[in-house]
Amino acid sequence: MGYFSVELQEQVNTLMLPILALVGLAFAVLVDSYVEKRIKRIMLSIAAIVLSLIVENIAANAMVAAWDPSFVTVKTAMSAYNYIMRPVVIMLFICIVWDDPRRRLLWTLPVLNTAVYLTSLFAPWTFRTSEDGYFYRGPLGYTAHWTCLALLLCLLVVTLVKYRRVKGLEKMIPIANVALAALGGLMDARCHGNGTITFTEIAAVFCCVFYYIWLHLQFVREHEQALVSEQRIQIMMSQIQPHFLYNTLTTIQALCLENPRKAAAITERFATYLRQNLESLNEARLIPFRKELDHTLVYAQIEMERFPGIHLDYEIEDEDFLLPALTVQPLVENAIRHGVRGMQRGQVDIITNLLPDCHEIVIRDNGKGFSPKEAPGREGLHIGLQNVRERLQRLCGGTMAIESEAGQGTRVTIRIPRGKEKP
Repeated sequence: MGYFSVELQEQVNTLMLPILALVGLAFAVLVDSYVEKRIKRIMLSIAAIVLSLIVENIAANAMVAAWDPSFVTVKTAMSAYNYIMRPVVIMLFICIVWDDPRRRLLWTLPVLNTAVYLTSLFAPWTFRTSEDGYFYRGPLGYTAHWTCLALLLCLLVVTLVKYRRVKGLEKMIPIANVALAALGGLMDARCHGNGTITFTEIAAVFCCVFYYIWLHLQFVREHEQALVSEQRIQIMMSQIQPHFLYNTLTTIQALCLENPRKAAAITERFATYLRQNLESLNEARLIPFRKELDHTLVYAQIEMERFPGIHLDYEIEDEDFLLPALTVQPLVENAIRHGVRGMQRGQVDIITNLLPDCHEIVIRDNGKGFSPKEAPGREGLHIGLQNVRERLQRLCGGTMAIESEAGQGTRVTIRIPRGKEKP
């Protein structure tokens, strides 16, 4: 009994550093204000699984030290758990980096790995534990190793693609982590995973810490970029208002000389616009779609008064959602000013649809058309299309797609995910 206590004490001393590292990691994740709640949950799950693998190894060594043939089933189940959870840890790291529904397909690998190792409870296809406590690997014994290798390569590719703009030594951290994890698995395979703590568990602990540090650097950078984008939005908003006011007042001035009745009508519309929308234009928050549509119609009515050949239709099937201010209006303005203005029959349509997973807005025209790749750099655009896309992505997770053909017109499709339309 005394020998067992000394053995156990040595194990505790050996495991002190990795356990403290995991505890410190969990605390850092909890208090990190840059990390999203979803990523916090995943990181804490990873730390908990790695800790459970260490505890499993301690318990397995204790069972070996006080071996009894009745431990065979329990020891087999514990070993199966170890092999099952290794790919799960890597898959969770992939979930952190790759926020895409397609990643669900990769879960097939951990699931199949789990099914393979569960067979160890009734057949020696992966491994078996002998009556005297020895481990024997079966013909499918390296399934977890190959699964981990495949997932590590996926993690490396996804990470490098998402953070392809990262330069220098910072880019070496995810590469080194993958290499460290692969090395730990290789050494365990050669040494049969025996010892107080396995090489895979050591690699997992330090990969967690290093990978979190690396991700934290990316989160901080993204936060700084978001602040810069927010400042850019504020500057852009201050530039938009004088420009719109100038165009409207110039139109009214011209009509005062040509048609005072129309000038009075436009002045009334413009006053309504100022009363209902000027406050929302002074802030970069989400606004109701109806307000954005009213703002757009005021602009379009003024332009249609000036250019009778322009016609605007709208089919609104969905309006119960929020979106960034000055999203639809600048796109309609681009369609009028750079597409249909000057045509005998210029048509602009605004269409909204409620799709199963998003709110869809379509702005289309029958104008000149252009190359979407060149559009953000064209001179004379009221607001760069790239600015609209950035605000959609930043403020509500929306997307914007452009289809255009010279001489055929342009179609812009905005999609705002349902559930993300609230500020």
